Amino acid sequence: MSQVFPKSANAWSKASVLAIVFVLLSVGWVVLTIQRSDFVTSANQFVEQPVQFSHQHHAGGIGIDCRYCHTSVEISPSAGIPPTKTCINCHSQIWSTSPYLEPVRASFRDDKPLNWVRVHDLPDFVYFNHSIHVTKGVGCETCHGRVDKMPLMIQKASLQMEWCLDCHRDPSRYVRPRDQITTMGYQPAVAQAELGPRLVKEYKIAGLEHMTSCSVCHR
Repeated sequence: MSQVFPKSANAWSKASVLAIVFVLLSVGWVVLTIQRSDFVTSANQFVEQPVQFSHQHHAGGIGIDCRYCHTSVEISPSAGIPPTKTCINCHSQIWSTSPYLEPVRASFRDDKPLNWVRVHDLPDFVYFNHSIHVTKGVGCETCHGRVDKMPLMIQKASLQMEWCLDCHRDPSRYVRPRDQITTMGYQPAVAQAELGPRLVKEYKIAGLEHMTSCSVCHR
C-alpha cells in the first residue's frame, strides 16, 4: 500500500503545532497588553470638569495641603469633594471677577454644587477606605501620583487589582511616616528598606495572608 502522506508532512505537522502555539501565545500577550493599556484603564487621560482646577497651581505653586480641600480623608472612607464655600474662601478675594471662575461663583450664589467628574472611579464591587490607608502611612502621592505637577487631574495608576496587590503583598516598600502623608516628592530620611518594615510594625499593618484576602477589598 502506497504511503498517503509524504515524509515532509511530519515536518509540516510539527511546524504547524509550533505555529499554533506561537499564535495562541501572541494573542494572549496582545490581550494582556491591551487590558493593561491606558485605553482600557483610563490612566493618563484628562477628564473634562465644570472648572479645570489645577492641582499644579494650588498644591504645587501655592503649597495648599491636600487636607484643606479633602477634609475627610483622614477619618472617612471618602477623601471628600470640597464644597464651593471652600473655593470661595479664597476666591472672594482673589480672581473674584474672573470669567473663568464664574461657574464657581454661580454655584455659591445659587446654592447648587458643582458637578465634578470623578477621576479615580473604582468599580462598585471594590471597597476602598481612604482613612485606613492614611492611618497606615500610605501617602497621597503613592496612589494619585505627583498631583502638584498636574495642571489637570489625571488618573496616574491603572487601578487594576494587580496594582493594588503589588502594595498589599509588601506595603513596606510604600509606607511613610504619617506626618509626611501629603508631602509631594517625599524622600525617606533613611533607606526605605530599613524604614518600611519598621513602620509596618509600628502601624500594626496586617500580614500577607490578611492583606491579600479577597474579603479585604470585596465585601
